[in-house]
Amino acid sequence: MIREVEGDILLSRADVIAHGIATNDPFDSGLALALRERFPSMVKDYRHAMHAKAPETGQIWAWRGVSEDGSTRGIINLLTQGMQSQDKSARPVKALLEDVNHCLRALARHVQDNGIKSLALPRLATGVGALPWNDVKPLIQQHLGHLGIPVLVYEVYRQGTPADEKLA
Repeated sequence: MIREVEGDILLSRADVIAHGIATNDPFDSGLALALRERFPSMVKDYRHAMHAKAPETGQIWAWRGVSEDGSTRGIINLLTQGMQSQDKSARPVKALLEDVNHCLRALARHVQDNGIKSLALPRLATGVGALPWNDVKPLIQQHLGHLGIPVLVYEVYRQGTPADEKLA
């Protein structure tokens, strides 16, 4: 069941937060920056994993760890976009619907394989990824709508405000 909510995704009580990033993302803006600040070990682990195996768009990278405040959180990084180049100062490029489609398919598989009971995600690939929400939203419905768990799409960000999630 997909529900559209308003609020701060960082306050979500969902088992897992999923969000879009670039293959060598600098984690320096938007939700990625907020997650980096709250879970610095996730970014360190991501960078280490990416050096071990070159990332490709359309894949996911799942992480579970402890935040600075001691809470445990599952985060799934969806590699929805590539980079301008391999240069250290390179910036992410626009996301492609094909890569978002692959990521959402992999996310659905991961949710099923790992018994995840609830999932929160933002308006995926519409910020830095620059895709129209009207193109991305049907893909979310197609891949995540049949999972039989609460899927919370944070359509409007309201900093510091918990969403009405109704997870039970």
